[in-house]
Amino acid sequence: MFLWMAKKCPTQFFLFFLFVCRFIVFMSYQMYYDYPPLTYLEYPILIAQDVIVLLLILHYNRNMKHSLIYAALFVGGWQLLTAQKWVIDLAMSLCTVISAGSKLAQLQCLWRSKDSGQVSALTWALATYTCLARIFTTVITTGDTQVLIRFVVMSILNMWVTVTVVYYKPHAGEDTHKKQ
Repeated sequence: MFLWMAKKCPTQFFLFFLFVCRFIVFMSYQMYYDYPPLTYLEYPILIAQDVIVLLLILHYNRNMKHSLIYAALFVGGWQLLTAQKWVIDLAMSLCTVISAGSKLAQLQCLWRSKDSGQVSALTWALATYTCLARIFTTVITTGDTQVLIRFVVMSILNMWVTVTVVYYKPHAGEDTHKKQ
């Protein structure tokens, strides 16, 4: 995050903006279909947290004048999502594709570098566990096929990243041989 701020790269800011939008879409989808609040309770907190981070990035990049534009996009986009059923369904499908794409990009980086020294296997394992738990809770509470597909795809990809991180993790013995 701080590297993004140091580089002042608008592309990376836009990617973070998309990341926040995924939370909004998922929460809106759950609310649109009148699912129990416990299925999406953490999303308002995550959205607020990420909006604060976005505002901090804008502030430290001296781009606060753009914050009004992003706020209008947030509010307008949020309202547009629930305008019609097909819009929210399409947005949910696109979020699954975007999430899968980010995980595939992470995998590609790991394959190219063959080094996962800066990547936490525990974090990815927890992400896998979270998705698996979400599959269980979705089956119990709503049974929504689109949400189930999303969490199954994310579970598989998170597990794949976890295995790749562990596979490419540098071993203590290898580091000492490389230094000599």
